[in-house]
Amino acid sequence: MRLATAFSTVLLAMAAASQLVAEVTKPNIVLILADDLGYGDVQCLNPERGKIPTPHIDQLAAEGMIFTDAHSSSSVCTPTRYGLLTGRYNWRTRLQRFVLYGYDKPLIAADRLTVAGLLQKNGYTTACIGKWHLGMGLPEGEPDPKITDGPLTRGFGTFFGISASLDMPPYAFIDGDRFTQPLTTTKTWMRTGAAAEDFEAIDVLPTFTRKAIDFIEAEAKTDKPFFLYMPLTSPHTPIVPNKEWQKKSPIGRYGDFVMETDAIVGEITNSLKRAGVRDNTLIIVTADNGCSKAARVPDMEKKGHYPSADLRGLKTDIFEGGHRVPFIARWPDRIEAGSRSDQTICLNDVMATSAEIVGVTLPDNAGEDSVSILPALLGKPIPNQREALVHHAMEGDFAIRQGKWKLILCSHSGGVSDPKYNSEKSRTLPENQLYDLSADLGETRNLQAEHPEVVAELTKQLEKIIANGRSTPGEAQKNDAPIKLRKVHKIKK
Repeated sequence: MRLATAFSTVLLAMAAASQLVAEVTKPNIVLILADDLGYGDVQCLNPERGKIPTPHIDQLAAEGMIFTDAHSSSSVCTPTRYGLLTGRYNWRTRLQRFVLYGYDKPLIAADRLTVAGLLQKNGYTTACIGKWHLGMGLPEGEPDPKITDGPLTRGFGTFFGISASLDMPPYAFIDGDRFTQPLTTTKTWMRTGAAAEDFEAIDVLPTFTRKAIDFIEAEAKTDKPFFLYMPLTSPHTPIVPNKEWQKKSPIGRYGDFVMETDAIVGEITNSLKRAGVRDNTLIIVTADNGCSKAARVPDMEKKGHYPSADLRGLKTDIFEGGHRVPFIARWPDRIEAGSRSDQTICLNDVMATSAEIVGVTLPDNAGEDSVSILPALLGKPIPNQREALVHHAMEGDFAIRQGKWKLILCSHSGGVSDPKYNSEKSRTLPENQLYDLSADLGETRNLQAEHPEVVAELTKQLEKIIANGRSTPGEAQKNDAPIKLRKVHKIKK
């Protein structure tokens, strides 16, 4: 069952990758995180069943590497962002299900090392430009408060963005630790709340893009490497493509919004070239989870576009369509152009990868669920340092992936797809789902009855990962809260 590798082999592989990095200077790192972009929304990943043009992301893939088996640590927003920036699963914290809101308290503990903090300590200038959605010290009811415990206290030297999703108040830009305008009015984008007078949802993407380009151009003139984390607000709701992108896609407004998102990737990559830093920049484009039901998926499918490609499920779900995400990386002269990796990776791995790039070892209390994918980027196998990959659904349900096997510890989707977690139908189904992804990527044949030994072994392994407070080698750590392996949901008839 176990995919174990001899310790000596691991050390040799790590040493080889570290030697390759030692031969180059520290690269700039740009990470663009799209919001609710499905695996099948990227044309080069879904050429047969994708109908939305994404020429800029496709070009990036042609110049770099496509990862076909990349996963967010959760199928919804906040948990994935926590995992990406800390290298630790969100369900080890107080956030056992769902997401945070705009006025919620910080999820990342003040003393926890983040990717930004790690890079900052190793000579990088760090910036977050976009959607934070990880909580901050933001007093509700005050029109112009000083913001505490925001990105500036979690390793970022610069922050310009919004506190949460674009459909969550407060509706206002934050520059550093202050709103750019006081919250003097009320606005609604799905939810109603405090807002700045001049803030409009349609202006957010262009503003983020200008700020990101300004940052790149300024930092390119210095002798320090930079880390730009750019979590976009698209194509998440509200679906508000700008005028120049409206009616560009035959799929509708969602298609327009995806095309605008792709164009932003093009603007960022072009700015790197203009600034003269293209060749020493590792750029990654990925997403926080799968496509949302709010995109009106059935209507798009009628027009021939399948945002989850051949995968089952959507955002919120424990199925592959909920958490298998686009992941494309370009690093000229380091990553082979037009290459592809089928190795299983997770967004949590950004932490350990960043550490290996700068040549430092993470302490035991950081990046507990992160493995360096630097070898894969350089065309090598990833040493097997993680026992297995754990998936998490919106309602808190677990799955564990090891090799070809994926075990889901519930009878339902864990999210919005059928069978829903609160449906009568879910009562009639087995309490476990076991899929052989090598033969059944669409998760159509539940093999739990045929392979009880696999169910037992993977369940035991997940219990160990939870109990140890980590899924990688190192000293055991404590979780922040009690964790229930199986969730009990109220059944609605």
